[in-house]
Amino acid sequence: MNKTLLGFIKKEFIQSIRDPRMKVMLFIMPIIQLTLFGFAISTEIKNVRLAAHFESKDYVLRNIYEHSIASGWFIPAENSNNQDPYYLISSGKADVVLVPPPGGFTKALGRGDAQLQMLINSSNVIKGQSIEGYLSNIIRDTVFRELRLDPITNPIQIKPRVLFNPDLDTAMFMVPGTMCMIMLITTMVLANLAIVREKEVGTFEMLIAAPISRPEIIFGKTIPYVVLGMANFPLVLAVAHFVFGVPVRGSLLVLTISAFVFVCMAVALGSFISTFCKNQQQATLGGFLFIFPMLMLSGLMFPIENVPNAIKWIAYIDPLYHYIGLLRNIMLKGGGTQYAVTHIAILALMALITITLSLKRFKTKLS
Repeated sequence: MNKTLLGFIKKEFIQSIRDPRMKVMLFIMPIIQLTLFGFAISTEIKNVRLAAHFESKDYVLRNIYEHSIASGWFIPAENSNNQDPYYLISSGKADVVLVPPPGGFTKALGRGDAQLQMLINSSNVIKGQSIEGYLSNIIRDTVFRELRLDPITNPIQIKPRVLFNPDLDTAMFMVPGTMCMIMLITTMVLANLAIVREKEVGTFEMLIAAPISRPEIIFGKTIPYVVLGMANFPLVLAVAHFVFGVPVRGSLLVLTISAFVFVCMAVALGSFISTFCKNQQQATLGGFLFIFPMLMLSGLMFPIENVPNAIKWIAYIDPLYHYIGLLRNIMLKGGGTQYAVTHIAILALMALITITLSLKRFKTKLS
C-alpha cells in the first residue's frame, strides 16, 4: 500500500475513535448488551400464569394444579378465585385457565367421561402452543401415573379453547410488533438525526445565534416528526388489517391515542439521544444501541416472563414493551379499559421525563 492510502486509513481510524463517546459506543456498549441479553434471552416458556376452578373435594384437579406450579413452568394467577375464566384471560390476569365439568373433574373421572377445558391466551402464538403442550403432559402424567389409571382406556378428554387467535396465525402475533418497530424507526431515528444534522452541516450556529429559546428549538425540530409519525400510523394499520387480516376489535380512538403517545415518546427519545452526539455517524450508532435492547426486551421476540427478575425491570421501562402490549390488547382482545389507561399513562410519563431531560441537556453553544 502506498503512503497516500495508509494516510487515509490512519485518518479514518483517528477520526472514528478520537471521541470518547465513540469509544464507548464501539467497545463498551456491545459488551454490556451481550452480557445482559445472554442472561435475559430464553425461548423456553416460563412463569405462565395458571388459574384453575376446582372445589375442595376435587382432589385430582387440585393435584394437577399443584404439579403444574411445581414444574417451574407455571405460577399462580393473582386474584383468580371465583372469577369468570374468560375475564381472567382477557384482563391479562391469567394466561391459561383449567375449567372442569359440572360436579368436578374427580367425579367425571369416576364416570369415565372426564372432560377438562383449557382456556389459553394465544395472542402470543409460540407461548400458546407451548402452554397446551406443557399442561397436556402434566395432566396425563398426574392422572395415569399417580392415580394408577389405565392409559389404554384414556378417560380424559382435554379440550383446548384458544382465545384471541383461534387459527394460531403467526401474523396475528408478529404484525402488531412489526407495526411498533416501523413507527419507532421512522420517528426516533429521524428526530435523532434532525438536530445532529444541524451541527454537522454548520447551520446549528445560525439556530443558537437567532433569538430562539431552547424549548422552541427542540419542539420546532421534533413536532414535525410527531406529525409524520401519526401520518404513517393509518397506513401501517391499514396494511396490517386489510393485507394480513389482523383484526381491530377495540376502539379506534384508544388505538389512535396510544399511537400518539408512543410517537411522542419515540420522538422525545430521539431528541434526547441527539444531545449526546456530535455527528450523524454517532447519532446512527447511538440510535441502534437503543433500538436493539428495546426490541429484545419488548416481548416481540420472546416472552418477558422468561427474563430473570433481577433485570426484568429494564423491560418495564422499555416504551416498546408497553406499546406492543397496547396494540395486541386493543387489536386482538378488544382492549381492557384499565390496561389501556395504565400503559398509556406510563408512556405519557416516559415522554414527559425524556423531553424534560432533553431540554436540560440541550446546549445552545457549540462546545
